[in-house]
Amino acid sequence: MDCPFALLFKPGHRKRWLALMLECTACLLGFALASPSASADPTQTRQTLQVGYTDFAPFTYQNSRGQPAGEFVEATRKVVVEAGYAPNFVFLPPSRMLLHLRNGRLDLAPTLSGTPLVVYETLESWASPVTVELHAWHLNTTETLKTFDQIKHKRVIVVSGYNYGGLMSWMEKQSDIAVTEAPNHRAAIDMLKRNRGDYLLDYRRPVQELLSAPGDENLHSTKLLSRKGVWVFALSSPQASILREQFDDAYIRLAEKGEVPPLRRLGPGSKIVGFPDL
Repeated sequence: MDCPFALLFKPGHRKRWLALMLECTACLLGFALASPSASADPTQTRQTLQVGYTDFAPFTYQNSRGQPAGEFVEATRKVVVEAGYAPNFVFLPPSRMLLHLRNGRLDLAPTLSGTPLVVYETLESWASPVTVELHAWHLNTTETLKTFDQIKHKRVIVVSGYNYGGLMSWMEKQSDIAVTEAPNHRAAIDMLKRNRGDYLLDYRRPVQELLSAPGDENLHSTKLLSRKGVWVFALSSPQASILREQFDDAYIRLAEKGEVPPLRRLGPGSKIVGFPDL
């Protein structure tokens, strides 16, 4: 019996073997070109945007593996990719994040509308995936706020690094309000429980995420105002206005596909009676 290699030298078989070898070569080449390992990841060629975020669970935070997490972070990741870019998330304290936006080390950040320290140095997105409520928390032995004027002549606990849309700056100028800072949300709750203050000014969901310790059930709150979550783009970047338009357009496309919260009509937000004009 002839071996397959010997067929190459028999009359009439050489052409058939050559044709077969050409077919196999073409198939292998086509497979290599179609193989995912042979094609470049399209996100590797995209421009990378530096995205700042801070500890504001459950909206933005670092998880136990040191990775960016939270519903606002995930919405940001989707919109960045949909807009044609690649995100590089940078975890920073609130004050440092605002500083890096001002000096151009960050391209954008998910934050709250009307942040006074950067309001004139950034552009805000029109799209808003989240709303956030600022509350005055108190123990059941302290009266519930019906008007903001009741906070006068009281001790108020705040979280260090937060300006509360300008409210912190306003309170620091009031001689009849004693302000005490806590390093984080949990410490602020514990200070209130130890009667280190009459009221704690903090955002509702970050506090609710932490209410699991004994005695936390004695905390109550009153809504002071609502704020919308937006993306802010550093005006120090020459492409700030372009990025904002691309983000808004990308968000609309994702909302139409149901991949981000639907578009909402957003007014100026509600405020408790007597809340100062900031």
